[in-house]
Amino acid sequence: MSRNQRIGLLVAAAVVAVVAIVVAVASGGGDSGDQAAQTTPTTSESGGRTDTDANEQPHETVPAEPAVNRIQIKGGQVAGGPADIKVTKGDQVTIVVSADAPDDVHLHGYEIEKPVAPGKPATFKFTADIEGIFEIESHKAEDEGRDPLLGKLTVEPS
Repeated sequence: MSRNQRIGLLVAAAVVAVVAIVVAVASGGGDSGDQAAQTTPTTSESGGRTDTDANEQPHETVPAEPAVNRIQIKGGQVAGGPADIKVTKGDQVTIVVSADAPDDVHLHGYEIEKPVAPGKPATFKFTADIEGIFEIESHKAEDEGRDPLLGKLTVEPS
């Protein structure tokens, strides 16, 4: 092996070592393990403050999808008992009612009524723009003299 080839190999080995050290430090490999991660407050483009790791680039947060509230009717009864759904005025609300028999489901106050059948759930999707407590009822249970209450929707002030 010539002198120039040996020098080339040494230079290549040095470059690989430097890259490995940079990657290890950037990924937290240089952290002693007993120290908490350092955070640096930064300002987003919208002017709000966010906490980011010292190596993390600032980014906008995506609002979480609203929760889907599920009510299941089995044998004419609400599985797990009547639902207790609490939201804040202005929230997007999604309630999915499934049943093992045909029924009509009514959300009082918002005056939304939808049919439900096996394999065909009723989906209530709306903005909670009226404050109060509203009953979700089964019309079939009501007609049969059973407790029609499937759940309560509580809309609190924003």
